[in-house]
This record gives sequence, structure tokens and C-alpha cells, in this order.
Amino acid sequence: MKNIQRLLCATPALAALLLVAPAAFSQGNPHTAPQGTPAAQPGSPNSATNPMNEPMTGQNTSTQTDQGSQKMMKSPDAKFAADAAQGGMAEVQLGQLATQKASNADVKAFGQQMVDDHTKANDQLKSVASQENMTLPTTLDAHDQALMTKLQGLSGAAFDKAYVKAMVKDHQKDVKEFQKEANSGKDPQIKNFASQTLPVLQQHLSKVQSIESSMGGGAK
Repeated sequence: MKNIQRLLCATPALAALLLVAPAAFSQGNPHTAPQGTPAAQPGSPNSATNPMNEPMTGQNTSTQTDQGSQKMMKSPDAKFAADAAQGGMAEVQLGQLATQKASNADVKAFGQQMVDDHTKANDQLKSVASQENMTLPTTLDAHDQALMTKLQGLSGAAFDKAYVKAMVKDHQKDVKEFQKEANSGKDPQIKNFASQTLPVLQQHLSKVQSIESSMGGGAK
């Protein structure tokens, strides 16, 4: 009987404890979300932005620009401009080498003329390329780099002959390419550059051929 009485007395206290405990646990748990807070709905200011639903305007513009540049660089005019830029750089660097290593006064003077004239032409071509949104080469191609290396290993009369021979060959090729662009180029600015530069190249060719003749009938 005493045990039964004790159980009956304890039951109300135990029941009260069970009712209070969940509320106390909820208040003391910082991770329990408050009741009644609505979840963020799609499209509301608090919802996360779905990148898949936003227009990719910047990316599309960039892609179109890249495709346009690639298309432009495949055109004959753009190829001519790239080749002319590399050739112009080579003429300047080889001319600088001639001013240092040539033993013939005419060869040395021709080298300086190459530096002056082709630096000016290179600057004009860079201006055209900037207006056309073109990126021109900034390094020598394999052929010109090999020629540079070869000439660096020569001196005296051997250098003079090898340099003059290379200049005759290069300018014959350049005159032909610039003449073609000046006659049939489609891009007005690049075509105009070729037309303006062609007489200078023709004068270079005539002069270096004269030097070649004066050195013994041809640089071999």
C-alpha cells in the first residue's frame, strides 16, 4: 500500500516534468527554427538566384567577339598583316645587327635604313591593327630566327655577303606580297598600308641589289 501511495503522489510531478521538458529543450536549443517562419519562396527577394535562369549576355558577347576575331584572322588581309608584322620585326632586328657587325660601309648604312624605315612601317601597321581589333605577332618566326642566329655567328666580309643575300631574297618576296595586297586586298586600311609601303620596299630592293653588284657581282 505504501508503494502504491508513493507512486500516486509522484505521478502528477512526473507528468508536469514531461510537459515542461520539451518546451525548455526548444528554448535552449539554438538550432531549433522558430515556429511560424515561412520558407523563402522561389522568386522572393530572399530566395537564391538561379544562374541557369539568368541571360548570359556577357558570355554571349565574349563568344561572339572571339568568333569574330577568329574569322577575321583567317582572312587573306589579316594573314598578310600578320606576315608583314613578323617580316618588319625581322628587318629591324637584322638591320640592327648589320649596323654592329658589317664591315662594308654601304652594308652598314643599308642596315640603319632598314631600322629606320621598317620601324616607321611597323608603327603604321600597329595603328591599323589597333583600329581593326587585330592582334599582331610579337616574335620572329622560325625562318627569321634561324637567319638571325646564322648571321650572329658571322663577321667581316662573310657577314656582309650573307646579310645582303638575305635582304635581296626577302625584299623580292616582300615586294611581290605587298603588290598583291595593294592590288586585290579587301580590307581598305590594310590595303592602303600595303600601297603606301610598297614604294619603300621597292627602293630597298633596288638599293640592296646595287650593293650586291658592287660586292662582286652577287652575294653568294
